[in-house]
Amino acid sequence: MSDRPNLPRRASLEVLRAEASDELSVLVEERLRDGEDPWAFMEDLPSVDELVVLTLRAETIAADGGQRPTQARNYRVLRQIALDYPALSAAVWRLLGSEPHRTWNVSVRAS
Repeated sequence: MSDRPNLPRRASLEVLRAEASDELSVLVEERLRDGEDPWAFMEDLPSVDELVVLTLRAETIAADGGQRPTQARNYRVLRQIALDYPALSAAVWRLLGSEPHRTWNVSVRAS
């Protein structure tokens, strides 16, 4: 399996960040509407750049058949994202080794 499956060309990093910012706004609003205290959950949310990295990672996984990657493959995928988008390198390194990545997601926190 390749760490660079046939992915469609992505938008610019600025567009990816804008989309991620919108998604984070939705996550915050959902949790506020559920009555959660923002002081209790804001630290759990990813940064905009971390969300961009996770989105790119998810697209790579989906394009490669959707199988959960091994630890080694996950490292290679994240490293490739850092190489393709150098401005995301700090976010990639923050995410490495921090499974599960989506602790802000109710379905991940419940499992």
